[in-house]
Amino acid sequence: MPHLIENRKSSRGSREAASKSNVGGGARYTVGLAPSLAHQVEKYAKANDSSMSKAIASLVRIGLEGQELRKREFLKKLKANLADADPSREDELVDEFRSLILGR
Repeated sequence: MPHLIENRKSSRGSREAASKSNVGGGARYTVGLAPSLAHQVEKYAKANDSSMSKAIASLVRIGLEGQELRKREFLKKLKANLADADPSREDELVDEFRSLILGR
């Protein structure tokens, strides 16, 4: 569930205190991880000398970028193979594209 970060004025009304409370500038989320996955994220965080939150954000970004790369590769192969449509390779192509889409 997202928890939006709010700018809060200190009792003194200092702008500096208000801007420091919004460091990061994004939405905050609470996530539950399976113990085995949490352990892997913890190892990743230690290897990269970062916090768990930064490690999770990094892994999500990497995953989204990887998904976009798989999508581009899929479309590239699809266009190339549509031009060379060989009916005898149809099942092979379906299996190849399925693996690209599902990432398996």
